[in-house]
Amino acid sequence: MAVAKRDERNRTIATNKVAHREYEIIEELECGIVLSGSEVKAMRESQVRLNDAFARVVRGELWLIGLHVAPYSFGHGFGAHDPDRQRKLLVHRRERERWQSISEQQHLAMVPLRLYFKDGRVKVLLGLGRGRKNYDKRQVIAKRDADLEKRRALAAGMRHNALRS
Repeated sequence: MAVAKRDERNRTIATNKVAHREYEIIEELECGIVLSGSEVKAMRESQVRLNDAFARVVRGELWLIGLHVAPYSFGHGFGAHDPDRQRKLLVHRRERERWQSISEQQHLAMVPLRLYFKDGRVKVLLGLGRGRKNYDKRQVIAKRDADLEKRRALAAGMRHNALRS
């Protein structure tokens, strides 16, 4: 019984699959996020779209912009939330200031990579990334495909050797 509870308290809600192709991730940072109750319930149902989201420092605070959390299926009227509102991220002041200075000096983007539960609390894994050009994206896709083919060939070879034994 405790194992099932632990899995529910520590699981991935959504991943940004496009981020690693679009950006060269230099550094990662785990952040907390300020949410309402219906947003947490909607996240437990994995009703989140993370692809168009990004983070930005506004008036000394880190905000997550563009995160779409679909309305909770049973929350109407008073308890409902705005699906596309900006959400405040919780980080230490020194980390925020360091990331802000690095992103401004080197023209880097703050991109959410993953949204997940950690001990029952929602966390966001932010990546500090440099945008890739089209030829860089093609190289990344080609390398990923080559690695996949290599893994498939190794697995097929192992299966073949196991059958011969």
